[in-house]
Amino acid sequence: MGVVIAIDAGTTGVRAMAVDEAGRPAGFAYREFAQHYPRPGWVEHDPEEIWSAVTATVGGLAAELAGRGVAVAALGITDQRETTVVWDRARDEPLAPAIVWQDRRTAAVCEGLAAAGHLPTIRRLTGLILDPYFSATKLAWLLGEGGVPTGPDLAFGTVDSWLVWRLTGGQVHATDPSNASRTSLFDINRLAWSDELCGLFGVPSTCLPEVRPSSGSFGAVAAGVIDHVPAGTPIGGVAGDQQAALFGQACLRPGMTKNTYGTGSFVLMNVGAERPDPVDGLLTTVAWTLADGTTAYALEGSVFVTGAAVQWLRDGLGIIREAAEVGPLAASVPDAGGAVLVPAFTGLGSPWWDPYARGVLVGLTRGTGRAHLARAVVEAMAYLTRDVVDAMAAASGRPVTTLRVDGGGAVMDLLLQLVADQLQVPVERPQVAETTALGAAYLAGLATGVWDSVDQLSARWALDARFEPALGSAAADRGHAEWTRAVARSRDWARPPGLRAPGSDPS
Repeated sequence: MGVVIAIDAGTTGVRAMAVDEAGRPAGFAYREFAQHYPRPGWVEHDPEEIWSAVTATVGGLAAELAGRGVAVAALGITDQRETTVVWDRARDEPLAPAIVWQDRRTAAVCEGLAAAGHLPTIRRLTGLILDPYFSATKLAWLLGEGGVPTGPDLAFGTVDSWLVWRLTGGQVHATDPSNASRTSLFDINRLAWSDELCGLFGVPSTCLPEVRPSSGSFGAVAAGVIDHVPAGTPIGGVAGDQQAALFGQACLRPGMTKNTYGTGSFVLMNVGAERPDPVDGLLTTVAWTLADGTTAYALEGSVFVTGAAVQWLRDGLGIIREAAEVGPLAASVPDAGGAVLVPAFTGLGSPWWDPYARGVLVGLTRGTGRAHLARAVVEAMAYLTRDVVDAMAAASGRPVTTLRVDGGGAVMDLLLQLVADQLQVPVERPQVAETTALGAAYLAGLATGVWDSVDQLSARWALDARFEPALGSAAADRGHAEWTRAVARSRDWARPPGLRAPGSDPS
């Protein structure tokens, strides 16, 4: 049967992972790409660098597999979702740098749209809020201030669409509902692009990709595109990274919840086939659609910075040399010594949605050292998780009884113990931690006959470690109260002079 290769095009790099018929990883490759910060609050990627990372990782992994006599049965793609790419179909080249989901340049535009009364329509149609996080205002900026020309050859997509385009030699311009639902241009009730939203944001519908089921056909790899991947290899699945992780964690029943610790962290709860009403502080999103028409929705809480705070310790402050050092360093002290970090480097996501929040570090004393700062970063990840899960449980009426976790940060036992203490529920880590890539592989393999059913996939989930609460709720609440005070100090920090905060006194 061969293996499925999942392409996980994340925020800081591309990982290729091979998955065998038993659902076990059968090989990895990884390559980072550059992050560009041309102005404060701006974050960009070079689409060609992303593509180069894909060809290097997938080609290298496919060569290794071929050396072992293992064939590639299909490809699946998962990606960083809201990041916005525009390219010229005729010339097959990007028209501008990709604007990354973390980018804040359109914050004032979002506030203007909200002030004009458009938020209720956007919430009703998309399940999202007005925030620069999402693609529509990024695309509108590119077509306006960015100087990107409109015309019949203009193509827009999230990173998955860009990769499908390149993999198929320019034959397929498509995405799936999980990615489309993150653009603010997609009606998640009808599962179709919205003419009303395209008009609101000034986006020509002709540039939008076709929307296909998350587990289904996205064409086939063209000849000569990637070394050691034969022409005709099917691309069988596409999903946004967080929805793919929900699928890879086998959270296939309503109420099942996961958190992925990557550059940011994202809590998703499967809420089933019926789209729930919008909930303050949370997003409603399409989790996936299958080839048989089955659709699952999810509630989501989005935290912009968790693993990125570890990168800041490494690259910005030089406190650690490798990201893997943060866990042992943080565990070397019993607490943060009174230090509290709110890593609102690109604003705050759920449940506050404040693009003008900025990072704060409070409670420092002369005794604060490297280990205390590392501990403050790890504790912040736990507090951010609690804020989202508390909001999600209140909104859904479903208390979270167990949290499944994955992503790079999930290797830290200290973090998972802190999360269990803050939530007062068990936290479970699976044996396969790369569940984002696993979910993309499962979606692709399900569409191409590698696996027969979602029940077969669910049976493959296996526990690695379970963390029970060890701290009493009163002590957990005291730590969280200090955190909440620090969050209040980060709020609204970067609001431009003269731009009034919503609900403030205009006098």
